[in-house]
Amino acid sequence: MENLQSTTTLANGVKMPWLGLGVYKVEDGQEVVDSVKYAIKAGYKSIDTAKIYENEEGVGQAIKESGVSREELFVTSKVWNADQGYDTTLQAFETSLNKLGLEYLDLYLIHWPVQGKYKDTWKALEKLYKDGKIRAIGVSNFQVHHLEDLIADAEVKPMVNQIEFHPLLTQTEVREYCKKQGIQVEAWSPLAQGELLDNEVLTQIAEKHGKSTAQVILRWDLQNEVVTIPKSTKEHRIIQNADVFDFELNAEEVEKINALNQNHRVGPDPDNFDF
Repeated sequence: MENLQSTTTLANGVKMPWLGLGVYKVEDGQEVVDSVKYAIKAGYKSIDTAKIYENEEGVGQAIKESGVSREELFVTSKVWNADQGYDTTLQAFETSLNKLGLEYLDLYLIHWPVQGKYKDTWKALEKLYKDGKIRAIGVSNFQVHHLEDLIADAEVKPMVNQIEFHPLLTQTEVREYCKKQGIQVEAWSPLAQGELLDNEVLTQIAEKHGKSTAQVILRWDLQNEVVTIPKSTKEHRIIQNADVFDFELNAEEVEKINALNQNHRVGPDPDNFDF
């Protein structure tokens, strides 16, 4: 993990950047176009969107206007809950691809484990993967029991599990299971939607390293071997979020941050959601 272009190698050999840009709640149009272009200009290679974010068109426009070749980038999108099921997932994928204006995706995820639907959805992802339309496939918000259930019937194992992960929710059980299965964990909401930025433990560690609290959290993600995709629309913040490759947390600092865990979610519970 030397710089923003550093990658982890997924189970199928595809290389995925350790740090990328998330665009959740970034408005389609100029806001998302600018955000993605700032990131690419700053050296980011990975952009994470989803159908439900309603900004795939803007992401695609920014990619086109960035002047960076498609092969250099790693683009993720996700199938939304209402589109889950075999045929509907195939259609949803084509719609996302068209909106992005791309010929393939680097990663496509099942957004949430919708009971009774996610296995058929996964079969559609396997087909798209085998057809060469997606370089890697995975899931999001899957707990251990969801993964066990999915893997039992899967021909291709998920390569990524994107979960809510931050110092207040360390998800040890899920991460340990994924590690055993060769599934790369990725963090959404790594900064707990701002809840941690004034935390005393983190502030002290940040001061010692001459870094911001956000940078310390993102560095902690990376040292836990978790891919991270912080969101911002401000150019200076996008640049700052990526400035985490020139320092290292020692073992004691990592443990102090791990100990902040309260199993506290800022997002929905994957075992109890109704959307």
